Amino acid sequence: MEIFWSIVLVFMLTMFILLDGADMGAGIIHLFVAKNEDEKQRIIRAIGPFWDGNEVWLIAAGGVMFFAFPTLYASAFSGFYLPLIMVLWLLIFRAIGLEFRNLVANNLWKTAWDKAFGWASLLLTVFLGAALGNVVRGVNLGMVANGEAQHEAIYFFNPLWNDNFSPLNDHPGILDWFTVILSLVAAVTLTIHGAHWIIFKTQSSLNQRLKKLVVRLNGVLALLVILSLFAWLVVRPDALDNYYQHPWLWIFPLLMLLALGVMFRVPALKKDWQPFAVSSLFIISAFGSTAGALFPNLLPSRNNHFPSLTIYNASADAYGLEVGLIWWLIALVLVAAYFFYVHKIFAGKMDDVEYH
Repeated sequence: MEIFWSIVLVFMLTMFILLDGADMGAGIIHLFVAKNEDEKQRIIRAIGPFWDGNEVWLIAAGGVMFFAFPTLYASAFSGFYLPLIMVLWLLIFRAIGLEFRNLVANNLWKTAWDKAFGWASLLLTVFLGAALGNVVRGVNLGMVANGEAQHEAIYFFNPLWNDNFSPLNDHPGILDWFTVILSLVAAVTLTIHGAHWIIFKTQSSLNQRLKKLVVRLNGVLALLVILSLFAWLVVRPDALDNYYQHPWLWIFPLLMLLALGVMFRVPALKKDWQPFAVSSLFIISAFGSTAGALFPNLLPSRNNHFPSLTIYNASADAYGLEVGLIWWLIALVLVAAYFFYVHKIFAGKMDDVEYH
């Protein structure tokens, strides 16, 4: 059951990044690329009926973590308290930016909430990338210093950054040169993904500019992916051990490279849904590559004093996992029905759909 619930957790986090990540990317496009009110309105219409439902996947992932891996939940939510509060406020500002901008017909009012929406979207991608970087890098469980544990085995706390901004420090921060690299990867990836969603859901004059922009951003993304791989091997020399032991895992990075290559051909793709499908494949395979490298670890330990939190030592008892399966299946059916209904109702282009 532990393996099943770890797959469910990865699935839900992937769905959040896949769906709400497009909304975040659209927010970045809204902030930096949209030139006039018509283009801004079309971007908002493209995500308007979907963004609040997409955020449910993050809440659902937290719920799964709470009952299936309570030890991980307790450790991560205390250790990452500072960035989680920041993410909460950014989610709030992104939401009220969307909801408030059209309440008053005043350019200053709209501009203020446009900035809130755009910057919150950008900073969300940065902190989500940093969060992934912290998990990949590992944390100092037990706050071991000079060979002695200062706290219990599952406790840690990361400051926003440490004095030398290094991931190799005994007490790493949330932000260091490694997690910043992954933040940049996340920001560029979701900007591309958001651009593809706008192309898919609108007939905006923005679309042709976005196709050209995506090709340039793909070059940046390719360099960042290579840089992040080398950085990962510096921070975690054992990062590829699972791939050597289970060669079938290489399918994930190969699919990621395939999707990245196809994204350079976005202007030549004939159907508007195709770019979004390709960037979705890139995100799924990239997340799968990371999960495959970490398995069975959920939160690696950076010291030899305490073991990493894994799907086995951080899980609930078997009875709880079995009972949870029943309720999860019911919830999954309801969520699937909701998403099917919403995407059926709002199928096609969104240019003429008003959003307030």
